[in-house]
Amino acid sequence: MTALTLSTAAAPGLRADAIVIGVAKGAKGPVVAPGAEAVDKAYDGRLAGVLETLGASGAEGEVTKLPAPSGFKAPLVLAVGLGAVPEKDAGYDTEALRKAAGIAARALTGSKKAAFALPLTDAADAGAIGEGALLGAYSFDAYKENGKDPKAKNGKAPLAEVALLGGKPRDKAYKAAIERAVAVSEELNRARDLVNTPPNDLNPESFAAIAQAAAKEHGIKVQVLDVKALEKGGYGGILGVGAGSAAGPRLVKLSYTSSKAKKHLAFVGKGITYDSGGISLKPAGHNETMKCDMSGAAAVFAAVVAAARLGLEVNVTGWLALAENMPSGSATRPGDVLRMYSGKTVEVLNTDAEGRLVLADALWAASQEKPDAIVDVATLTGAMVLALGNRTFGIMGNDDSFRTALYEAAQEVGEPAWPMPLPEHLRKGMDSPTADIANMGERMGGGLVAGLFLREFVGEGITWAHLDIAGPAFNEGGPFGYTPKGGTGSGVRTLVRLAELTAAGDLG
Repeated sequence: MTALTLSTAAAPGLRADAIVIGVAKGAKGPVVAPGAEAVDKAYDGRLAGVLETLGASGAEGEVTKLPAPSGFKAPLVLAVGLGAVPEKDAGYDTEALRKAAGIAARALTGSKKAAFALPLTDAADAGAIGEGALLGAYSFDAYKENGKDPKAKNGKAPLAEVALLGGKPRDKAYKAAIERAVAVSEELNRARDLVNTPPNDLNPESFAAIAQAAAKEHGIKVQVLDVKALEKGGYGGILGVGAGSAAGPRLVKLSYTSSKAKKHLAFVGKGITYDSGGISLKPAGHNETMKCDMSGAAAVFAAVVAAARLGLEVNVTGWLALAENMPSGSATRPGDVLRMYSGKTVEVLNTDAEGRLVLADALWAASQEKPDAIVDVATLTGAMVLALGNRTFGIMGNDDSFRTALYEAAQEVGEPAWPMPLPEHLRKGMDSPTADIANMGERMGGGLVAGLFLREFVGEGITWAHLDIAGPAFNEGGPFGYTPKGGTGSGVRTLVRLAELTAAGDLG
């Protein structure tokens, strides 16, 4: 993990591989952003012109490298685009800073140390820049022969150290912002690692073991229900999905408690460690990334650990519904009826609609503790990707104000999201002549149908929301901002922010 420090050093005298500055897009050309005054002075105030000559405009995501001026101990200046110059008296948006830091960190892969001289006016800016740098520097090299050895012929290690210039190392707010950035980023990157791990190495049992080890390290109570315990408890949904795999399912409960807590949140994550579609086998071309179908459970796991590391004054329980969905002679068939943990029966019309089945059992288990709110997170439907694209997750719920609060929390931390409805008329499509409900309904609006199904398994009177992260959970394209190719850790920061707001008494 990249080291992160606050520094009061001046840019010219700091020993580093590069000085990172910001450049914004002005009406008449690039504008050097605050924080880079010493660099601009060394260019006799003509840095903007030099950057423009090199083709820089200040557009978001743009990277321009140039030799450092005479007298600097760092050999390189890296200018990263921040987008449009803010309106008068308005500072740079924290998400713009977060993205710029992530882009710079990625551009400096292989470097030992970089000094970030980006606009930094308060602790919130420091936290955003730090978080962006730590997330942008992420790489997953565990399965590459050269690993992270910077001396390897084909391998480069991530940027090793980031010093935030203009920071205040002795200021409590700045120190807290950096500590938060480190905790959240480390846990989010842990979630990315889990999502990227091949399914031959990550199954329900090994995922549960990883959760147990982390729980022990951070003082979190953990309970793991194996196949025998699930059978004894009547968890028909989780067992039905996992029936076709040699790797048995698990339900993991992680409990972080604070002696000062006044509220209790429950997070529920879909943890399908590999999804073949079961008997309703996925078509060719749709299997290769299905190791990511446990992204919801990874996000919940990371959020609970982050809450513990931050010492938030709120009780947070995480439920990881873990199974592998495989076709075999013992697999659940289309037409089978499962008796769920809640006692309801479900006719399985499509075994590839399996995530809602494991979530249903976990939602009912979470409901028995009567938390103040439940949020489930899942790579649930391709329909949500069709509706919102690859970078935005949908938010549904049984309480409009809570759904709005989640949306605002997501916006605040820089996770694209959008509130979605739960139209009552779509519920009828899941009526079954055989069971209480079917696991499929109308094809159009399939993401909303899935939300309506989940709502059936939330305890009466409990506030609930559902995050469908099918689009942003796994990035098949090139990296952008602080988001890498592969697992993204989508949902983690929204859950952590929800926990912080709840602990502060700013929600309900």
